[in-house]
Amino acid sequence: MNNKIKILLLEDDNILAQTMVQILEQENYDVTLVSDGQEVIDITYENKFDLYLFDINVPLISGMETLKLLRDAEDNTPTFFITALRDIKTTLEGFNCGCDDYIKKPFDLDELLARIQATLKRKNPVIQYNDISFDLLENRVLKGGNEVTLGNVEKEIFALLIRNINMTVDKSTFFDYMNKPSETGLRVLISKLKKVLDLNITNTKGIGYKLEKL
Repeated sequence: MNNKIKILLLEDDNILAQTMVQILEQENYDVTLVSDGQEVIDITYENKFDLYLFDINVPLISGMETLKLLRDAEDNTPTFFITALRDIKTTLEGFNCGCDDYIKKPFDLDELLARIQATLKRKNPVIQYNDISFDLLENRVLKGGNEVTLGNVEKEIFALLIRNINMTVDKSTFFDYMNKPSETGLRVLISKLKKVLDLNITNTKGIGYKLEKL
């Protein structure tokens, strides 16, 4: 988990899937690839994403049925359908079950990237905590409307905390984003975040840290 935009890609065509993952990761998106609808249901139970890219004709549970299940569970994550199906009936059904955009194969990757950017801006992927906002698209942290200067590692640590409010994040998870992982170094980073952003971060001894719910 990090402060990149997190995309869940449902695509069972391995060649296309790997191409899309490569392109999206080059654009600095964090991409998780699954190949059937059941995997989507399983992974979204415990993980949050900023955007779903779903093929429709996939194994076990179709992309449309998967999205219906997610919407019924009040998951309103922006969703694109990417499919070779071109008839109007399918297109309308896709929008009726809650998708935000519809990309027909074959598609231009630049167009897909432009649509993703436009949708994310429209959905405003900004995490808010008291008077602090974390703009995921711009990778900026603001407090009281003023930008706060933080290093990349400090932003990663803050992203882990703010995405898991009221949940203890294991210290080993923080270590994954530190240049020289150590408990002392982590304490220094946490102390700076508490001071600069005035955060209520608690320590569960021997386990990790938690950003307390307001």
